Amino acid sequence: MPNRCPSTGGQRACLQDPATTRTRVEPTNRHVASRLRSNDHTPPRVVQMSMMKFVVASILLVSASVLAAPQGEATRLVQAPQLDGLVAADVAWADVTAMTGFTQVQPQEGAPASQRTEVFMGFTDDTLYLGIICYDDEPDQIIVSNSQRDSGLEDEDSVRFVIDSFRSEQSGFVFGTNPAGLEFDGQIVNTGANNFRNKGINTNWDTTWEVATQVGDFGWSAEFAIPFKSLRYAGEDVQTWNANFERTIRRNNETVYWAPIPMQYGLNRLTLAGSVQGIETPAQRNLKITPYGLGKSSRGGSLAETEDGGDVGFDIKYSVTPSVTLDLTYNTDFAQVEVDDQQVNLDRFSLFFREKRPFFLENAGIFEVGVPRELSLFFSRRIGIGPGGQQIPINAGVRLSGKVAGVNNLGFLYMQTDEVGGVAPRTDFTVARFSRELRNRSSIGALVVNRDDDLTDNQTYALDGQWGVGENTTYTAFFSQTETEGVDEDDHAFHLSGAYNGEIWSYNLSYSQVGVGFNPEVGFLARRDYRRVSTRIGKRIRYGKDSSILQLRPHASYNSYWNFDGSHESSRLHLDQVIEWKNGAMLSMAVDFFHEGVLQAFEIIDGVVVPKDEFDHEEFRVFASTDQSAVLGFGLEARAGGFFGGNRVSAKPSVTYRLGETFNAKLSVDHNDVDLPGGDFKVNLTQLKLSYFFTPKMSLQGFVQHNDRHELLSTNLRFSWLRSANSGLYVVYNETDDNFNFPGRPRREFMIKYSHIFDIM
Repeated sequence: MPNRCPSTGGQRACLQDPATTRTRVEPTNRHVASRLRSNDHTPPRVVQMSMMKFVVASILLVSASVLAAPQGEATRLVQAPQLDGLVAADVAWADVTAMTGFTQVQPQEGAPASQRTEVFMGFTDDTLYLGIICYDDEPDQIIVSNSQRDSGLEDEDSVRFVIDSFRSEQSGFVFGTNPAGLEFDGQIVNTGANNFRNKGINTNWDTTWEVATQVGDFGWSAEFAIPFKSLRYAGEDVQTWNANFERTIRRNNETVYWAPIPMQYGLNRLTLAGSVQGIETPAQRNLKITPYGLGKSSRGGSLAETEDGGDVGFDIKYSVTPSVTLDLTYNTDFAQVEVDDQQVNLDRFSLFFREKRPFFLENAGIFEVGVPRELSLFFSRRIGIGPGGQQIPINAGVRLSGKVAGVNNLGFLYMQTDEVGGVAPRTDFTVARFSRELRNRSSIGALVVNRDDDLTDNQTYALDGQWGVGENTTYTAFFSQTETEGVDEDDHAFHLSGAYNGEIWSYNLSYSQVGVGFNPEVGFLARRDYRRVSTRIGKRIRYGKDSSILQLRPHASYNSYWNFDGSHESSRLHLDQVIEWKNGAMLSMAVDFFHEGVLQAFEIIDGVVVPKDEFDHEEFRVFASTDQSAVLGFGLEARAGGFFGGNRVSAKPSVTYRLGETFNAKLSVDHNDVDLPGGDFKVNLTQLKLSYFFTPKMSLQGFVQHNDRHELLSTNLRFSWLRSANSGLYVVYNETDDNFNFPGRPRREFMIKYSHIFDIM
């Protein structure tokens, strides 16, 4: 263990002082050896037998420790730590036993971590505390690249941990940070099967907690303070929670875990987590009221004159039980939420946009049923957002969500939106969800979604299930039906899939069917009226420690869609080879074979029509990226080949620049050069993102987008000063130059919003 003292505050000085050095049980035979040495009259054979027994016992003990998940213990703290990041120098941690013994998952799976990590867990009457010391022999090589809340943390030195407070092995809360004190939190539901971008973690979920960090010549350390009221658990008692801890040492492209996890999995694999016992949980008393005030001024665009106004509203959060939460919202406004990334759509199917509004994000995974990004039976962006992306006022809403009896997931949501002339009538939305967790990542559930307005109503019903076999195989299925006034055609949909994810091989096979009349108006359908077959097979080829290559990932996939009349609408055969280097760089080289059956002519761009016909073509694709943790990083996605009877060449280069954790910039251009029998055209989408972080809670961000297809230039400037999760001061300026619809009349909007959390109890 390193014995270094930091330049800041003497972090490790206390570890050289016998009076303050922590006591740890080392896996040695000191006591046995001492007894043998002190007894000169012990017969040699007895000594040999004793030694043999000890060796055998040691082997068995070591074997058990390898096979069994690690165990730790939380300690009631005499006093709360001083939240400054100086873990070792704080006497509050003196009697807490460290959890250590981390193991690599990459680059050398199963090898000991190259640097020592110590984790301490303690608690007071109302708060769970964690102290983590990340020793580093080369502290000047620590990489910090971001301060933005919920950034991915893969491209920098960081720690993350998951808490499965119900020991369900399917759901949990994730927290993390980097040496700059970034706040990362998220939720895992159904072991991350809903395919959130960050390895199965819903990072859009936020809660109230604090973290402080310190960097010194010992490495770096962090202290977390998480109020029990920000968590959910079974009840008031002394409890054992499942947990796992992850550390990234970025210069080595090294990821280590307290409870070892195979490379194909991540922190969301809760079946492989360790356990921490002795956590004394208090009775859950949680009532928070978050009012907001907003002032807004708008002019230009479709407005004949300047419009000034203001608004107020509030959110209420109340813990019905320690595991079930009631949320209320009135006159909800999401003007502070970051704008959507524009996308280039050169096809006839719908694009998917992520939900970013805070109220819809807690326990969002409970309501998820369907196929991610293709068929979602409940899609919260259908509430309060019009078909053209315009904001529809939300009058009020209520959500009841959480766990009952530790294994039953309950979700209920009701929202009412106001009438907007020419866009949407006053509408009521109701969603009810129940699922029961079974053993080994298995579950069964039901979903009901209702949309009702003065003109029409629509219902969606669904049954779904998941069956885990062993650690690597999972089967999923759902069946759904909709009811829509005036629609009598086939209104069902179902999906069946099986997947295997082993250390070397992975494969899946699925079948989906969506009837002609299937109409989930509060869901998302990329396309309608189809039968779909999909399969994929992949292999991981890992390299040794002396190679600069981390792994090769050759894989092949096939997707095909048929309509119910037998028409072959589209298919894609994808052959790909991915190379990952240990420094974080990546190269993908692929070839795609497409079939497109255009059943109805469509206008791909103004004046250019793709006719009704069948097209077969090939396309070559390259994706490459350099080490994204470097100060300067580059990326490129390029493709060239046939396209609807013609040709397409596209390139999407990007460059990122990072100045430590304070300044980030990314410039990307999506260029498409299309040559079709019906006409030639070029489409360019340029995006520039700039972020400056004064502190992890205070930032200035700019986002500029130019879409030459729609002659649209949009600018979003956002200053935020957060007091806690999703509350604080926001100052937002938006400008949209829509030369296609309003030439010479840019729409300008200035907004100030302030919200504050009142912690009533």
